[in-house]
Amino acid sequence: MTGRGFTCLVLVLATVGALFAGLAVRLGREAPPPGGRCAPDAVLEPPCGAWWGAYVPYAENGSLKDAVLDFERKIGRRLDLVYNYHDMSNTQRDGVLLTPDERELGRDRMLMLAWESTVWTEPHHENWTETQLGWRNVAAGTFDEEIIDPQARRLKAYGKRVFLSFDQETDFRTPDAGTPEEFIAAYRHVHDRFRELGVDNVVWVWTVSGYLGNAELMKSLYPGDDYVDWIGMDQYNYFACHDSENWLDFERSQRPSYDWLRANISDRKPVMLAEFSTAPDPGRPDRQRGWYEEIPEVAPTLPRVRALVHWNRPVPGEHCDLTVNKGPALEGYREAGRAPYFRQPVPSR
Repeated sequence: MTGRGFTCLVLVLATVGALFAGLAVRLGREAPPPGGRCAPDAVLEPPCGAWWGAYVPYAENGSLKDAVLDFERKIGRRLDLVYNYHDMSNTQRDGVLLTPDERELGRDRMLMLAWESTVWTEPHHENWTETQLGWRNVAAGTFDEEIIDPQARRLKAYGKRVFLSFDQETDFRTPDAGTPEEFIAAYRHVHDRFRELGVDNVVWVWTVSGYLGNAELMKSLYPGDDYVDWIGMDQYNYFACHDSENWLDFERSQRPSYDWLRANISDRKPVMLAEFSTAPDPGRPDRQRGWYEEIPEVAPTLPRVRALVHWNRPVPGEHCDLTVNKGPALEGYREAGRAPYFRQPVPSR
């Protein structure tokens, strides 16, 4: 090849590379670094930063996909991780893991599925009423053939790695669902049942509230490092929603529970903020913006926090809108999501 021809080829390749890089940015994601330096490990822990995720309730038309895409338009980027909740009703509505919408969203995002050993009264747990199936019954294999095995096979057939949390916020489920010993037996049974069926693409997340008033209870609920890939916690700044006089900024709302879990449960596991959010301050509406804008500065100082999943749903009560759908909350959350720390290349499987 002549020197001139070589130069032209280089220019063409550079142009193509720039076009792909520009496309990646327009889609809300930076191009992966060369050599896959930031590729996650086998349990989806990213080495260079943290995943940016959210739980978004279903749209009014019943579509999870539409709800997520609308949320992404508002925040100006694609989510790394989409979180959704399921019961064990075995219904197409809520009891089947990996709905068509989840599969569609999972093509270029990761999925986090919370699976509750309950049957919800209303669609999508609308009013948080349910019937407990009981950890003792789960551990005894009562639901293996009808419920657990079919879902395990569905996840295996899906192929891509999926985060799965069995009975999240388990410290708030006792004693109705059973004792701590019965929870551990149930969790291990589901885990082992999946393994017996050859399901090797599930990343196991043990999720508690992180509420330190339940410290001893949380200790008694841990299934052990051999059964857990990630530790999840759900901490909020509820403020006026819970009639608190103390506004907890992002760091004060997360660090105490993070430090306690690392010191008392396991310091070997990555941590997921599996639900986080702030309620508004009715006297200072702009306060939410600063709460979210602080996240990119604080997150690297919680080095094993490798996923942050926003809870984008109101809860009952006055001043309890925990969403970032508009106003200062949306402005702050949008800004936080632009941080390079939350721009990791999502794996293809």
